Formats: sequence, structure tokens, C-alpha cells
Amino acid sequence: MINNSLLVINPYYDRGSWVFDDEITDLVKEPFVAGMPEMIERLIEKNDVKDAKDGFSLTFSKDAFPTMDMSIRKISDEHGGSWYSWDEEDMKGWLCPALLKYFETAPDSIFVKIGELTVSDILEL
Repeated sequence: MINNSLLVINPYYDRGSWVFDDEITDLVKEPFVAGMPEMIERLIEKNDVKDAKDGFSLTFSKDAFPTMDMSIRKISDEHGGSWYSWDEEDMKGWLCPALLKYFETAPDSIFVKIGELTVSDILEL
């Protein structure tokens, strides 16, 4: 588990799925599933993130922070993961147990900011 308040991953589109790598948590091509891909695509559309399929920055936290683009709230637990609702868009999605690599327990809410990759992000990929 990571103890930072703000966490950052760089999702990208691979073989028909939104995935991300995170060497700190040993996750490689970890997929978003069960409603989360649709949430990601809506968030990209709302924020006009260019070339998102090549990768974008996704900052998230269990605490609200300035400039966040989205908040989702936990509605239930299932199969070791948790279902979240994006009430503003009337969407629901499931986050798998990999979420527990970032948080001790699934947070009641998750706050998100997305944006285009910076030059330093691209060099790290």
C-alpha cells in the first residue's frame, strides 16, 4: 500500500482495453473492467484529453483536492473489489482488488483528475 495523499498512474489503451502499469505496485497491463472503461471514456471526452489512447495522466485520492474532475462513491463490495457510482453521469463501475495496493481499505469516495501526459511522463514510458 502507498501512503501518498495524491497518487498518479498513466493509463493507456492496449488490445481493446484501458490498462495501466505501475512498477511500485508490480502491476503490468492492469485492466479497467465492468463499467470503468466507459467512465474513463466519458471523463476523457468531458476534459478533451488529446491522444488519450496513447496514455494520459490520472491523479486520484481518497480526499477531495483542488481542480479534481470527478468524484465517485462506493456503493457496495463484490468479489474482493468495490462498485463505485459517478452520480453526476449516472454511471457505475467496479474497481478490482488491485485498489488495495493503493489504499488499506476501499475508500468511501475517490476523487480524480485527468490530463494529457507531460514530456517527462512520456520519457518514463
